[in-house]
Amino acid sequence: MSGALILDSEGLAEVVQRDPGVHEWLAAARDADLPVITSAAVLVEVIHPRINDAALKWTLSRLRVEPVTRALARSAATVLRTAGLHDHEYAIDAMLCATALSQPGRVTILTSDAEDIAALTADHPRVAAEKV
Repeated sequence: MSGALILDSEGLAEVVQRDPGVHEWLAAARDADLPVITSAAVLVEVIHPRINDAALKWTLSRLRVEPVTRALARSAATVLRTAGLHDHEYAIDAMLCATALSQPGRVTILTSDAEDIAALTADHPRVAAEKV
């Protein structure tokens, strides 16, 4: 089985805060042997003075953090262009979507911005956005 569970900043923050609903998603991914992934760009939004550093470090040790490479940045720009968007407001979401699109199979993105993610991935039916 291929696919992945992708976390945006809110999804990652909810994991750190031990949200039961998000932990159900993590358990399902683990049971299906699917990787749990986030983009390095998401860390910019998640790391702040109120985050529990120890819980964040532990959480990050249990998932895959994908780098933002030149190729991924170009893919993110294409995602934005295809969606008819161009603004810093969507930049991190576009990098997250490009990360999702780089994974094989069906991909689920746990996000607080389900509408934006759906708009960015409208041409990619194998990507689903789930609100957290």
